[in-house]
Amino acid sequence: MRVIIVGFIAVIGIITVYMMSKPAGEKPLPILNPVDVPEEMVDRDLVRKGLGHRIGDFTFTDQNNKAFGLKDVKGKVFVAEYFFTNCGTICPKMTAQMERVQQKFRGNKAFAILSFTVDPENDTVARMADYANMHGADNAQWHFLTGKQEDLYSVARRYFFILKPAEAQNQGDVGSDFIHTNNFVLVDQQQRIRGYYDGTSEKEVDALMHDIERLLEE
Repeated sequence: MRVIIVGFIAVIGIITVYMMSKPAGEKPLPILNPVDVPEEMVDRDLVRKGLGHRIGDFTFTDQNNKAFGLKDVKGKVFVAEYFFTNCGTICPKMTAQMERVQQKFRGNKAFAILSFTVDPENDTVARMADYANMHGADNAQWHFLTGKQEDLYSVARRYFFILKPAEAQNQGDVGSDFIHTNNFVLVDQQQRIRGYYDGTSEKEVDALMHDIERLLEE
């Protein structure tokens, strides 16, 4: 009986230390569904979905000329972005911030970065490889993905909700054959969206890195 009591006290102590180590008043990260984002960002058949959204299956080609898909990040925390290599406006800022993210979590096998191109006609595997090397990407952790434009855009609209649907009208980038966004999307180990962050903002990327840590500790 004494052994049981001592063991119980030890467990309580561990739980107490864990709870005390968590920042006071920090709320759980939200679990985001289509209903939680602007309707113009969501394909029409998903607009009213309020529960159960997860990133669906996909397969593209990475900078190593290998097939890479959802199966390769299952059970991991990952951040996704859409960019293009010859962008001269927001992409350099986004890439610089993503380099900070990689540096903080470099070597952590439970975390990955996915950079999808919006310009696959120009962003060939060779160009993506050059870009990855230029920015010191760890090829085992930071994946630059290219493929068919229609598939890349469909994944963005149906899974990540960061590009506006083609059928929407008069919505800025809608209907264009070339679409771009500054959002970084945080996805948890169960393929659920947990947050959106401005990839050009150091402050928001600091918040992103904090939230990545929280998910990795869960």
